Amino acid sequence: MKYKAPGKCPVCDEKLSITKLNCPKCATTIEGNFQPCEFCRLPDDDLEFVKIFIKCRGNIKDVEKELGISYPTVRGKLDTVIRGLGYDVPSKELLKENEDKTTARNEILDQLSNGEITSKEATERLKKL
Repeated sequence: MKYKAPGKCPVCDEKLSITKLNCPKCATTIEGNFQPCEFCRLPDDDLEFVKIFIKCRGNIKDVEKELGISYPTVRGKLDTVIRGLGYDVPSKELLKENEDKTTARNEILDQLSNGEITSKEATERLKKL
C-alpha cells in the first residue's frame, strides 16, 4: 500500500522536502533535496476541490451544482486553495478600493473626452488617485 507523502512537518509545521527517490522497478535510488509540487502540499479536500474546479473549467456556477454548495462557499474554498498555494488573496476592502479607483479614473477620462476639463486638470486628478 502506498501512502500520500505528508507536506508539512508534524512537529513544527514547516514544509517538508523530499530527500530520497526510489525506482520500484530497478531499485535505483537518488538522494538530494527535492521539493514536491505545490499541489502535493494541499490537503486532500482542497485537492479534490481543485480537481472539480478544473473539471468545471473554472465555472463557479457549475462547481456549485457539482458540490451542492453556495457561491460564497465556492469562493471561500477557492481562496483557501489560493492561500494554500502560497499566493495572497486580496481582501474585499482592497477589491472595493481598486474598483472605486477604476470608476473615478474612468469618470475623469470621460470628462476630459467630453471637454468638461482640461488635460492639465485631468492629469492632476489622476495623480491624486
